[in-house]
Amino acid sequence: MSGSHGPRPSSELKPAKLWPRDVVRVGAVGLRTRPMRAFLSALGIAIGIAAMVAVVGISSSSRAELDNQLDALGTNLLTVAPGTRLTGEQAQLPLTAEAMVGRIRPVRAQSAIGRVDDASVYRSDKIPAVETNGIIAYAARPNLLDTIGGVVRSGKWIDAATGRYPATVLGASAAERLGITRAGPDTQVLIGNTWFTVLGILEPAALAPELDSAALMGWPAADTALDFDGHPTTIYTRSDDAQVEAVRSVLGATANPEAPNEVEVSRPSDALAAKQAAGEAFTGLLLGLGAVALLVGGVGVANIMVISVLERRAEIGLRRSLGATRGQIRTQFLTESLLLSALGGVGGAALGSAVSAGYAAYQNWLTVIPLWALAGGIAATLVIGGLAGLYPAIRASRLSPTEALATP
Repeated sequence: MSGSHGPRPSSELKPAKLWPRDVVRVGAVGLRTRPMRAFLSALGIAIGIAAMVAVVGISSSSRAELDNQLDALGTNLLTVAPGTRLTGEQAQLPLTAEAMVGRIRPVRAQSAIGRVDDASVYRSDKIPAVETNGIIAYAARPNLLDTIGGVVRSGKWIDAATGRYPATVLGASAAERLGITRAGPDTQVLIGNTWFTVLGILEPAALAPELDSAALMGWPAADTALDFDGHPTTIYTRSDDAQVEAVRSVLGATANPEAPNEVEVSRPSDALAAKQAAGEAFTGLLLGLGAVALLVGGVGVANIMVISVLERRAEIGLRRSLGATRGQIRTQFLTESLLLSALGGVGGAALGSAVSAGYAAYQNWLTVIPLWALAGGIAATLVIGGLAGLYPAIRASRLSPTEALATP
């Protein structure tokens, strides 16, 4: 009598199923048994990811700082300056240019400076005439700082009263070149043949960098003390945000109706944006270097996995003889490679974030690290890890139990 409760034929036996938790545990065996090797392999991945995250984070923080700076200073500042004539000579703005520009309806504020020729600036009358330090004397209107968003670091700005007397306000670079750190009635500089009291010192002017190396004085004082001709060199205008481009299109013809082609109209914020664009090009180069480092780390992981397969043939043969399938062996080594890469990716993301935050804090910037940079970096490591571990995993799965166990 044959019963139905006897042992099943061996052909019906099925290998045990590995749950995700078991896959991770088995895949981590190689990392636990060789921690130093795992650390050094993950370090290669981490360096590449840290470089990429740090570059993106620093670039984003710099861009955010620029945006905040432009928001504070305003992007509606336009400047009018003389260009060149057809003969190649330097043109000149008419004496009426300021008044004409002020008649443009959307212009909310305007101011001007005028270069004073043949008026070099010296700390002492003992300094040789050729050592001008590149400091230029300008006549300035009292409302200049309000128009350009300038800030006085020390002392005060020229007003209607002090603008009639020999008093000057130095730009940040000009004060540094002259060795002057504080303004006061006992501090004087020689401009032309006249001694001027240093009334104030400015902070660096982001939207008007020409003022950084300038010695500024009132329009009347420049006229009486230095024979200033009264022609403006640069006219600054603030317009309604929505009308900036419209104002820009008519500024040249308004400032000099007889020769609008001899007028240059610019937007200072464009120069800052161009500087940021140049920085982004450099950022692209650094990202490329980070990608190369990541690729090198991936090659290192592949190399370690191949060595691991060779060293663990006996383990592979034992598992195969106990019923592990090719797929399970392949999954084990692929998981090990992914865990190794993930360890490097997470560590690299943390290190890159720390570098970005530290540099931003050093520069007094707002720390901005895009989420896509962190997620993309870790995702890239998983892709690199998967590709790096694919061949070693396939190679391990193709080993027969007898071949693996026979390996010394």
